[in-house]
Amino acid sequence: MAGLLALPFTTAKAQGLPGALPPVKEGLEIGTSTTEIAITSDFRGADLTVFGALTNADELFLAIGQYDVVVTLEGPRDYATVRRKERVFGIWMNTQSMTFEQTPESYSIASTKPLADIQPVAQLNRLGLGISHLTLSPTGYLGNAAQLTDFREAYRRLKVGGGLYQNDTTGVRFVSSSLFRASLRLPANVPDGVHLVHAYLFKSGVLIAQKDLPLRVVKTGLEQAITDAAHEKPLAYGLFCVMVAVVTGWGASLLFRKD
Repeated sequence: MAGLLALPFTTAKAQGLPGALPPVKEGLEIGTSTTEIAITSDFRGADLTVFGALTNADELFLAIGQYDVVVTLEGPRDYATVRRKERVFGIWMNTQSMTFEQTPESYSIASTKPLADIQPVAQLNRLGLGISHLTLSPTGYLGNAAQLTDFREAYRRLKVGGGLYQNDTTGVRFVSSSLFRASLRLPANVPDGVHLVHAYLFKSGVLIAQKDLPLRVVKTGLEQAITDAAHEKPLAYGLFCVMVAVVTGWGASLLFRKD
């Protein structure tokens, strides 16, 4: 009798009736090639490799390429001011400026394919995913929408031109059916501080999982000593800089003076 009673109970769970366990959803696991990058006097930039794996992935969706991965590396956030120069009486001067709230000082992104092929623009804007879709909110009142667009484009252009914002539409590659590898580049002028690695998993264009990891970028040696002195003892640091400038100028005048 006990065996007969167990049969309906097992069948009910298999059919997904009340009391059955929920289906296991796909997941995402990531790791980085390093957790800390040191900036030394000869630092010329660095490459960061992000390894990842899809868990409980659907074999059919894997076979037909319905999974996409996007990996970003965001630098520390701070206020950013963009200034517009115009010619006034023959002299180039800063005439207008706009400050954006808490924008990433650096931003690198890699994906399995172009973002426009993964998500519509509206969704990318909502997620703030991609250089063109980062949330750039100005401080204070702004009445001119066209002006806001111009300053946003100028900010992105300056960051891309300086190498601090980078985009690689083929930077994420699947090395097996469920394992992937992403390559991100940190420029020589990367800011120090805590950076964040974000990995996004999309299934047929729908975001289903996200993972985050911190990455520390630190100055070492002389660079760190100078930074610490500038922040902890600004008066002594300023006087030292003035003294170095005076001694250097005096020495140059002696070296290059004409008899």
